[in-house]
Amino acid sequence: MAGSGGHCDGHCDGHPWRAPREGWRGAVWVPPPASRQVVTESLPFSGDGATEMALEFARVSESSSLPVRGRAARPSGRHRRPVPSQLPPEAPALVLAVPGDASGAAAELAATVRVDNPQIEVRLAGLGEDGKELTSELEAAARSRPEDGVAAIVVPLLTGPHPVADRMIAEAVAESGATVTVTEHLGPHPLLAEALHIRLAEKDLARPDRVRLLNVSSPVDAVVLATVGGDRGAVEAQPTAVLLASRLTLPVLVASLDGAPSVADAAERLRGIGAGRIALSPCLIGPEAAPGLADAAAGDAGIECAALLGSHGLIADLAARAYGSVLAEA
Repeated sequence: MAGSGGHCDGHCDGHPWRAPREGWRGAVWVPPPASRQVVTESLPFSGDGATEMALEFARVSESSSLPVRGRAARPSGRHRRPVPSQLPPEAPALVLAVPGDASGAAAELAATVRVDNPQIEVRLAGLGEDGKELTSELEAAARSRPEDGVAAIVVPLLTGPHPVADRMIAEAVAESGATVTVTEHLGPHPLLAEALHIRLAEKDLARPDRVRLLNVSSPVDAVVLATVGGDRGAVEAQPTAVLLASRLTLPVLVASLDGAPSVADAAERLRGIGAGRIALSPCLIGPEAAPGLADAAAGDAGIECAALLGSHGLIADLAARAYGSVLAEA
C-alpha cells in the first residue's frame, strides 16, 4: 500500500479507494456495485512511532447487508420509559385525575393521550368537590380486570403538589377498593421546562428554541415561575426553575400564587439585581387554580404573563410517560 501520496499498490485496483495517510488508524471504503465478494484482507500499516498495524476492510457480497449502528438506549429514569406499543387486555387503565370538572384543557389532554397511545384505555375523572367521579371510574376499571391485578394507574394532571387535590385522589382510591397505583406529579421534568419555554416564546417573552430559531437578543431580563400548592409547591418547583433558567439563560425565581413568596416579592427581588422587563411563567395546566389568578398576580406585580400550559402536547406526553414508568417497574 502506498503512503501519503494516495497511490494504490495493487490492493485497490479497480476500486475507487485511496490509501489512508500514514498515521491513520482506520478507513471507510464503499465498494462499487460490480465487485461484491466477501473478502477480508489485512494490510501492513505504519505510522509515526507505530509498529506494524492491521487495516482490515470487507468487500460485501450482494446478498449480505452492512451492519447498522443503532442508537444507544436512553437511560432510564423518572417518566422516561416509553409506553409499550402493545399491551394485554388486562393492562391497567390510565386514569387522568384533574381538579374541578373533566372539561376544557383536561378533556383535550385526554384526547391527545388516546390518539397517541391507542393501546391504552384512557379515562378522565374530574375531582369536583368530593372525588366521587374518580371513585366511579376506578370501580369501572376494576370490574373489567382480574381481581388480583392492578385495575388502574392514576396520573394527576398536576405539575406539582396540590394539598386539596392530592388528598381527594387518595380518598377516592381508598373508597373504590380497587388495586390502584397513583403516579407522582408531572414535574419536575425537562419536558415541562420545554413546554414553559414554548409558552413564553408564544407571547414574545423568551427567545425561540436556540437550535431552530436562534435570536440573539432576549425579550426579558428575568422570569418568575408561578405555582400553586402553597409553600411546599414553591419548594418542589425549584428544580423546574433551574431547568427553565438553563434553557433561557436567564434568572428564574419561583413564586406561589397561594403562598409565599408571592409573585410581587419575587419580581421585586429580580428588580433588585437589575432586571428591567420581567415575565411571569405559570407552571399550571389550568384547572388547579382559579381562572385569571396568574394574570391578576402579574398585573399586581407590574410584569407580563405567559399563557397557562393548558393542553400542550408535551403535557400529554408526560402523562403517558408517567403511566409507562409504572408499568416498567411492575
